[in-house]
Amino acid sequence: MRVHIATDHAGFELKNELIEWLNSLGYEAVDHGAFVYDEVDDYPPFCFSAGEAVVAEPGSLGVVIGGSGNGEQIAANKVKGVRSALVWSLDTAELARQHNDANVVSIGARMHTVEEVKAFIERFLTTPFSGVERHQRRIDLLTAYEGSA
Repeated sequence: MRVHIATDHAGFELKNELIEWLNSLGYEAVDHGAFVYDEVDDYPPFCFSAGEAVVAEPGSLGVVIGGSGNGEQIAANKVKGVRSALVWSLDTAELARQHNDANVVSIGARMHTVEEVKAFIERFLTTPFSGVERHQRRIDLLTAYEGSA
């Protein structure tokens, strides 16, 4: 599975470590930036790029990282077809996939240890969508609204 990953300066070092870690687990991590550390860079373009890649490649998933993860989640969700969830626990990572069929996870690099972040990402990547009718119905409502806006 290909995993599209992006961050700004707040998660720059973490992103580089996660790319190596994901590749060691057999995933193909694709770096969407930041490519150099710049303490005043802007996260939206990196998140847009990762989100667009996820949408263009069905079956892939994405990871966006920032200080808190909030702005990155908002940015990723601006890409039509992205369902990005802010994750702060193993349960939220699992439920993002099971109930929401989220295709991008957003995590705050300044909120968690590296090991916690890895655990959240691993849970997100290995949890399938449940396919339960009520969850699919809700996703369909979101998709319909997105298409009408």
